[in-house]
Amino acid sequence: MKILILAGGSGTRLWPLSREHYPKQFIKLMGRKFSLFQETFLRCLQLTSVDKIYVVTNQEYEFLVRGAVHELGYEYSPEQIILEPEAKNTLPAIVFSVLELTKVKEDDFLVLPSDHFIKNNEVFADEILKGKKYLEDNIVIYGIQPTKPHTGYGYIERGFSLGEGFKVKTFHEKPNVEKAIKYLEKDFLWNSGIFMFSSEFFKKKVALKNKPIYDVFSSKQTKKEKYKSVNSISIDHGLIEKITDLVVIATNFDWNDLGSFDAFYDVFDIDREGNINYGDVITIDSHNNLIHSDGDKLVATVGINDLIIVDKKDSLLVCKKNHSQGVKAIVKKLEEKNDQRKNYHVEDYRPWGKYEVLDEKKNTYKIKKITVVPGKRLSYQLHHHRSEHWVVIKGMAKVTIDDLITYVPSGESIFMKEGQKHRLENPGKIVLEIIEVQMGEYVEENDIVRFKDDYKRPIDE
Repeated sequence: MKILILAGGSGTRLWPLSREHYPKQFIKLMGRKFSLFQETFLRCLQLTSVDKIYVVTNQEYEFLVRGAVHELGYEYSPEQIILEPEAKNTLPAIVFSVLELTKVKEDDFLVLPSDHFIKNNEVFADEILKGKKYLEDNIVIYGIQPTKPHTGYGYIERGFSLGEGFKVKTFHEKPNVEKAIKYLEKDFLWNSGIFMFSSEFFKKKVALKNKPIYDVFSSKQTKKEKYKSVNSISIDHGLIEKITDLVVIATNFDWNDLGSFDAFYDVFDIDREGNINYGDVITIDSHNNLIHSDGDKLVATVGINDLIIVDKKDSLLVCKKNHSQGVKAIVKKLEEKNDQRKNYHVEDYRPWGKYEVLDEKKNTYKIKKITVVPGKRLSYQLHHHRSEHWVVIKGMAKVTIDDLITYVPSGESIFMKEGQKHRLENPGKIVLEIIEVQMGEYVEENDIVRFKDDYKRPIDE
């Protein structure tokens, strides 16, 4: 059996913790040891070996995936990361991946999201394996026993029993509270978004029920052309709700999709006052709050109840409990304003290391601390709207400016004018750290023209 982990989501409902370029599946939420992606990967090892675990994600996340797997102590083949040129939802991602992975041999597939919280990995594995007996002529869906009338999940109505599974009778969209209460009374299940199928049966059903997508991905077009020509659609709407060959397993593992901050109350530890606190937090006469503080700043509260407070270096979220679904509207506002806080944290990881924004003033300057791991280098690039001044504070920097190479030791600096091609490299055996001062009329991350890159990011000819 092959496992396909879907890791392309942007997690906008958990902003400002989750950003488009560092989304929730790669974050170690509330100081946990592993990210949700890493926990998913470890869970999959209960079912199969590393070489049979594949990840489909977008090009921006390739090195987040690779870094997360490496941190777990595993080497990962490039062929095991399937990169999408653009996001087109789950059905195109799954169809493309299955067709690519079965060019030589058909196989059974387990498909699951990378950003869900699941306890009890051994129970998870036992429940998943119950579905294998139904794969010859069914797609298997894994349902979750509801614990409350949740309005953020889709529901599955069970039909007649097949032993360890049930025929699927109907699907129901996210309900209002009244409907959700009725669904619980009728013993409906939450739809977890986890599927199992044989590749042969799956391809047959896609070809029958969504021929346009099947034909595109079966064609001889390039991957980029294929993705450009297909519609964005979920596997639920594009296939599952169109067929009757479905079996649902009513699982017994603890599950939560962590789709909003309100979901944290179901997962993380709560103190005697009903608060979930992370970071440097003091609460006085405050109850039923979620307070997340990053960095060195103290967050202190007096006399507040039922609030969600997320304090990051570059942004502060305050909202009422049970209103956090509205966070998505904030992300939309940021997008309309072309505000890069939608996309980037003040600390962001790159395939060569990471950077942290120390200070900035819009359209004037930005100061970063850049860390480059030994043997790595940034792309050979230029900026149209800013100059850069680099001060080396640790290690030795190899700097290329318009094809001229200079070595800059700790304590010295170098300057690049706007429009000059330049590259930073760490040729040493220890971490390279520099302070970068950007100055110009536009100092955002998208003012980069790349000419050479070690990490297969888009090159500007």
